[in-house]
Amino acid sequence: MFTFVMRNLLNGVTLIFVVTGATFLLIHMSGGNIARNILGDDATIEEVKAKAAELGLDRPLLTQYWNWLSGVLSGDWGNSYFSSQSVASAMNTRLPVTLSLIFLSIAITAVVSVILGTWAASRGGAVDRLVQFLSVAGFALPNYWIALVLVLLVALPLQGIFAATGYVPLSESFTGWLSTITLPALAVSIGGVSSVAQQVRGSMLDTLRRDFIRTLRSRGVSRNAILYRHALRNAASPAMTVLSLQFIAMLGGAVIIEQIFALPGLGSLVTTASLQGDIPIVMGVVTYMVAVIVIVNLVIDFANGWLNPKARIE
Repeated sequence: MFTFVMRNLLNGVTLIFVVTGATFLLIHMSGGNIARNILGDDATIEEVKAKAAELGLDRPLLTQYWNWLSGVLSGDWGNSYFSSQSVASAMNTRLPVTLSLIFLSIAITAVVSVILGTWAASRGGAVDRLVQFLSVAGFALPNYWIALVLVLLVALPLQGIFAATGYVPLSESFTGWLSTITLPALAVSIGGVSSVAQQVRGSMLDTLRRDFIRTLRSRGVSRNAILYRHALRNAASPAMTVLSLQFIAMLGGAVIIEQIFALPGLGSLVTTASLQGDIPIVMGVVTYMVAVIVIVNLVIDFANGWLNPKARIE
């Protein structure tokens, strides 16, 4: 088990270095003049050069990345080029919003997928065809379109129940938080439900055909006990792997959904920073997001190892 844990931790740390290095390179390859963006079009060439030197943008790319990495490892995330606000402060105020959206979306995806997948596999026939149709439809529809439909058909007619824009922190009001985060979470989770439900259905069908299930039936074990105590546990491992992949997709989808519902999360922050070329903000958000992805995938890997001991074998 120790080797299993250390291997996954090492993979996670390696992923963080690779993604942050690639992001840093891509930002500088975009061709924008960051110093010019900060000073404006009226600035002289000399002023632009002086600003670039002040920010260290005239140094070799590897040196710039090393300086940024050294600062992060020492706890200094730097300051925004445009607002001079601390990067850590800017991200910490917005991180709870994005995490609320993502983790509620994951919860919705997991619960609904298990219900739909198990229902389709155990009932078959018209029920199975209906679930497959809904899964394909949900996968085909883009989440931003679903978000707009939810705003028009749900949020606006039911303004006292669901909010079309804005965010209420959980610490201030649970009902207010639920009102502002439910529809965005539904929009983010639709695609995930479509994929994971199909995986649960396929895994359940495969498990229900196995010999130990027939043995349990012959011994008179109840149908619900077979489905939820035995079959679902054996079918959960592949579904959790798909769920971890959907988590990554949800982070990308959250960027757009936050814009539609005017949520003050990391998505809106990184969008503005990317357009401006605000390197400290972009790098901070990317690092945060990759770290969250690594942590969630570690948790899912450990859960897989608990559900299926063969997953821990070297």
